[in-house]
Amino acid sequence: MSIKDIKNVLVITLMVILTACGGNSKKAESESSTSESLGALVEKPQLTFGFIKLTDMAPLAIAKELGYFEEEGLFVTIEAQSNWKNVLDRVIDGELDGSHMLAGQPIAAACGFGRQAGLVTPFSMDLNGNGITVSNSIWSKMEKYVETDTEGKPIHPITADALKPVIDEYKNDGKPFKMGMVFPVSTHNYEIRYWLAAAGIHPGMYTSDNIQGQIDAEVLLSVTPPPQMPATLEAGTIYGYCVGEPWNQQAVFKQIGVPVVTNYEIWKNNPEKVFVMTDQFIKTYPNTAVAVTKALIRAGKWLDDPANRADAVGILSRPDYVGADSTVIANSMTGTFEFEKGDKRSLPDFNVFYKYHATYPFYSDAIWFLTQMRRWGQISESKDDAWYVETAKKVYKPEIWIKAAEALVAEGKIPASDIPVTDGFKPITKDFIDGTEYDGRKPNEYLSKFEIGNKDI
Repeated sequence: MSIKDIKNVLVITLMVILTACGGNSKKAESESSTSESLGALVEKPQLTFGFIKLTDMAPLAIAKELGYFEEEGLFVTIEAQSNWKNVLDRVIDGELDGSHMLAGQPIAAACGFGRQAGLVTPFSMDLNGNGITVSNSIWSKMEKYVETDTEGKPIHPITADALKPVIDEYKNDGKPFKMGMVFPVSTHNYEIRYWLAAAGIHPGMYTSDNIQGQIDAEVLLSVTPPPQMPATLEAGTIYGYCVGEPWNQQAVFKQIGVPVVTNYEIWKNNPEKVFVMTDQFIKTYPNTAVAVTKALIRAGKWLDDPANRADAVGILSRPDYVGADSTVIANSMTGTFEFEKGDKRSLPDFNVFYKYHATYPFYSDAIWFLTQMRRWGQISESKDDAWYVETAKKVYKPEIWIKAAEALVAEGKIPASDIPVTDGFKPITKDFIDGTEYDGRKPNEYLSKFEIGNKDI
């Protein structure tokens, strides 16, 4: 029996004894760290994590189902949550030990937009994974402005230039043009805004008096929980939306809408969800935080083996996880993406869970989200470049990731080459739909490049 197995047996035995004697789980958790001779024994073995029903929660499901959490001495319950605000509140209030979360949520909490709190992420859950879908009626108006190939199929990426004449038509008729996104500080909000603004369409500004972000808006963006997106589109409440999978493919499956662009095309290999805990949690339970991160890294690696994707689809389709039809989930999770019924295209990097150092929490990713909060007025005052870096470092904790990854290397579970050599900043990139160059070290210079939005230089 290995040392790790001995640790797990001792933890389980102790918990059983305490339960039999009338002890509660909190007492069991505190008692689990009494044996110093066992080294880095997790301080809190019983954990409850949250998630929203999206395919990018997959690392949590896989870490649980494949026993990676248990191998780290963790006994994890995973609970679906109703919406992103509920996720945020329950982590802050300590009802959840951690959660699948929008990348912008812990960042916004650090700079005081919405509910202020000390939240941190040691693990980035995935890259890409979102799309923008419009209703069938809007697509019928858009498609005449979309270039096609020799077979008559739309050429991708489709820019919002094709949507602009439709919006103008609605404006001339005195009708507001309404689209949905999942949360004010979601990647989806910033992606749909970026896509619209790149075509000269104003998506609206936030002010202290207008927290809906609709000042000067040509498109009225509103919040809809991800699983409700298709039904809201079908009801005509919104004319399009930006959401993660499987809810774009669900629109195709139900033949109620057409995905027109993916976020891979808006920003190639963009960061998407993160795993979040409170700063207090990682300070109180540092070994536990590392153990959780180890399990999630292993899950990401397993997920990025194409041979495992079909099994992952089967797991995610269960009611206690995403709960969507496995055919719908497979449409994007197995390296393809269907834009219209029958127009299925190869998109091998639509969902990335490990390669390209996807799990590492880069400061430059956090800074990009901060630039968008400032661009659209969620951060109301100008900040110097140093503020952006300092705020990113409060939230993103690569030092925890490094500890976890180095332990996995020592155990022979990942190669040393999978640990990036970095100062926390990705290389300068132009991989955006409009070709604008982004340097995470120069956020204010980046903001100055856009025609629409706040500028601080």
